[in-house]
Amino acid sequence: MVWYLKGLKNYVGFQGRASRKEYWMFTLFCCIFSLVPSILEEITNISPILSVLYYLSIFLPSLAIGFRRLHDTGRSGWWNLIVLIPLIGVIIFIVFTSQDSQENDNRYGPNSKI
Repeated sequence: MVWYLKGLKNYVGFQGRASRKEYWMFTLFCCIFSLVPSILEEITNISPILSVLYYLSIFLPSLAIGFRRLHDTGRSGWWNLIVLIPLIGVIIFIVFTSQDSQENDNRYGPNSKI
């Protein structure tokens, strides 16, 4: 939960680096928390307005932490756009974000490993 809150607090921080743990814990909690509005909408039989609001509120923090994670692997944050390529783009993005951090400092900042 700490990683999720850290990602939300740094919601427009596109500079710097994010460790693999920080990125994947944030992603895990986003997935878990996205279930809550979906279940509420299903139970109350309302339109998916709650899910849409949640996804809109989490869009910038997710984009920012994706940029920082890619910076940690030595890539430009613009590699986030690769997910726009159907199927293969998402697979490549997952591979990039799963790779280990660069051991020493890179042009995006000091090593983020804790």
